[in-house]
Amino acid sequence: MRVRFLLFASYRDLAGTEELELELLPGSSAAEAVASLRACGPAFSRIPAEPVVAVNREYAPLSTVLQADDELALLPPVAGG
Repeated sequence: MRVRFLLFASYRDLAGTEELELELLPGSSAAEAVASLRACGPAFSRIPAEPVVAVNREYAPLSTVLQADDELALLPPVAGG
């Protein structure tokens, strides 16, 4: 199944792109999707293993099971002041 990743701020900078698609096994969790993304190369491996994620624009736990064509956003920590 195909899942679309959205990368923001520092994650976008690390990966060099703000959006990409990966083919995952049916029934993959968000955690497994992040692991697959991190395995795509040295730049991607710098993304944390347990980032905050949103599935289809709603915050979700990493245990969330993904469906084909889901959108998985990786949300970096934000500091303000």
